[in-house]
Amino acid sequence: MDLYEYQGKQYMARFGVPVSPGEVADTADEAVAAAERLGYPVAVKAQVQVGGRGKAGGIKLARDADEVALHARAILGLDIKGHVVRRLWLERAADIAKEYYASFTLDRSAKLHLCMVSTKGGVEIEQVAEEDPDAITRRHVDPLDGFTEADGVELAARSGIGEGEREAVGSILASLYRCYVEGDADLVEVNPLVVTTAGTVLALDAKVTLDDAASFRHPEWSEWSNLEELDHRERLARSKGLQYVGLDGDVGIIANGAGLAMSTCDVVEQVGGKPANFLDIGGGASADVMASALEVISTDEKVRSIFVNIFGGITRGEEVANGIVQALGRVELKAPIVVRLDGTNAVEGRAILKSHESAQLVSLPTMIEAARVATELAGGAPR
Repeated sequence: MDLYEYQGKQYMARFGVPVSPGEVADTADEAVAAAERLGYPVAVKAQVQVGGRGKAGGIKLARDADEVALHARAILGLDIKGHVVRRLWLERAADIAKEYYASFTLDRSAKLHLCMVSTKGGVEIEQVAEEDPDAITRRHVDPLDGFTEADGVELAARSGIGEGEREAVGSILASLYRCYVEGDADLVEVNPLVVTTAGTVLALDAKVTLDDAASFRHPEWSEWSNLEELDHRERLARSKGLQYVGLDGDVGIIANGAGLAMSTCDVVEQVGGKPANFLDIGGGASADVMASALEVISTDEKVRSIFVNIFGGITRGEEVANGIVQALGRVELKAPIVVRLDGTNAVEGRAILKSHESAQLVSLPTMIEAARVATELAGGAPR
């Protein structure tokens, strides 16, 4: 789950990362009121989960109420790379002397945490990596060893950060690591980490991606679901606890397991079809789960056929088949369904599906056959 800037700052602040005081506003009037409380000058910042806000006109400096109102009205509703601005973050403007970059994430190839620091802050790290890779200082962190302030100071020195700022930067890096580990994040990034003309070091921006698998430890995350960033299909799927990603095709995909769902999308493309989505229903395929999945798929007007690809492991084939049949009686469908069922008690499951076959339901034994038929029913030209 990706957080907005203001949410990321609030989250980092819990672990001691210094941030500028600020307030959220959803209207121009709220923005003016927030600015009056914060004191001028203020930065009026679009809250969208995409980079490049400044270049798109999504960040403006305001010196009085009139300028706040002017900028707020211009930014609210602004489309930034397909993201419409619906919320603003107002914060006290900082007099910036220097800009750095700092982040923690997981280096999967090394199987270790990775800290990156650069004196070239304020620029997208991908651009820095491409144009001047030596400007990024990296340090792998063994989770058993952790990351201390002393480690942070050493890394700051190695990065070329001035001696007068190393202690503050080192302390912030240690707090950022706590946010990353104790806060169950996949990524914490500050760009830029600024030094003000007064010598204060603080996070001027914040990017935080939380690990969804740790949500059971964080009931407070529910308020940060960010459903407004999802389209109607993804929003419905999230509300039903399903893993769904909308695509642009016309063959709806339902599978139990992320790996199988990805393979199903690949096979549909292999035979000339176009997947309409990626939908993983998890380990089970009960009537309730299947009905929820079919309901989500049916909200996509582009879907002209549905490919249900289930491999029964602990869940037996006859239970899956009965779940599909019961779900069909509970959901009004406009598209035909092709089912491929394999695994534990697959023969029994196929027999149940066979007895319920119709123009609306087809059962086939292999993934490639089912993909071809689903593609044909969607009007495609299978190979």
